[in-house]
Amino acid sequence: MTDISASAEPIVTARGLKKSFGRKQILHGLDFDIPAGRIYGLIGHNGAGKTTTLNAMLGLTSYEGSIRVLGEDPFARRAKLMENVAFISDVASLPRFLRVRELFTLLANIHPNFSQDKARQFLEGTDIKPEMKIRTLSKGMIAQLHLAVVMAIDAKLLVLDEPTLGLDITYRKRFYRRLLEDYMTEERTLIITTHQVDEIEFMLSDVMFIRDGDLILHMQMKTVSEKFSQLVVSEPEHQEAARALNPVYEETRFGQTVMIYDGVDRALIEPLGRVSTPTISDLFVALMQRPTANPETAR
Repeated sequence: MTDISASAEPIVTARGLKKSFGRKQILHGLDFDIPAGRIYGLIGHNGAGKTTTLNAMLGLTSYEGSIRVLGEDPFARRAKLMENVAFISDVASLPRFLRVRELFTLLANIHPNFSQDKARQFLEGTDIKPEMKIRTLSKGMIAQLHLAVVMAIDAKLLVLDEPTLGLDITYRKRFYRRLLEDYMTEERTLIITTHQVDEIEFMLSDVMFIRDGDLILHMQMKTVSEKFSQLVVSEPEHQEAARALNPVYEETRFGQTVMIYDGVDRALIEPLGRVSTPTISDLFVALMQRPTANPETAR
């Protein structure tokens, strides 16, 4: 299920991407392209293969098939690739024993495109001082420090794997808004995985769903609104007519029947109730249902 067309050279290209740990296959032959200048949401349940996919992109794990990031084989050419790639896993990844200025010095030595001056500028107006030890900072201050680190790296590809884990909603929203307003350009590409899907929906240009190692959705957000519809059935007598149009998902919420449709003309369902575009979290629930309900095979 894809609508991504080839135009300029993609930032990431994967063909037949597979990964196994022992006898267990984690990725089942993924094919996708990620163009430049886009903000991708990579979404799936725990264990679905999100982090493994990211690790393959970043050269952190071997794999079968083919993947190219900025034209490079990430596993064979990781040192070269990292000149133009930045990766942040979560706020716990910052070394707590360092002072803020020591962190900036370390990053300048590790990443050729990290600017200490830019990082310091991004911290102006905050309560974070260069001499502070990271372990003394509050979660909110660490989020600000993390954001400063991210935006001080001049990278073509930025990968964020659960970057706001453990933070309250205020800091999560600030993190994403500032990232969007002060960092993103047409030349930069951002890939985010998060469990707080609704909070990043406003900034996404594209979405990818991974279910049990398979890519089941890869689509631009504008196409999601054209392709999928959500119906809240207004009257009980309309339910059978609504089901006859083959929804991909149905549930009862607060006594109302809610159905989600894939590719059904909205003119056909509008007489049956209230029609809208499903949120990404609603679509996630609808499409991520496993094809079997056997509890022995569900994971």
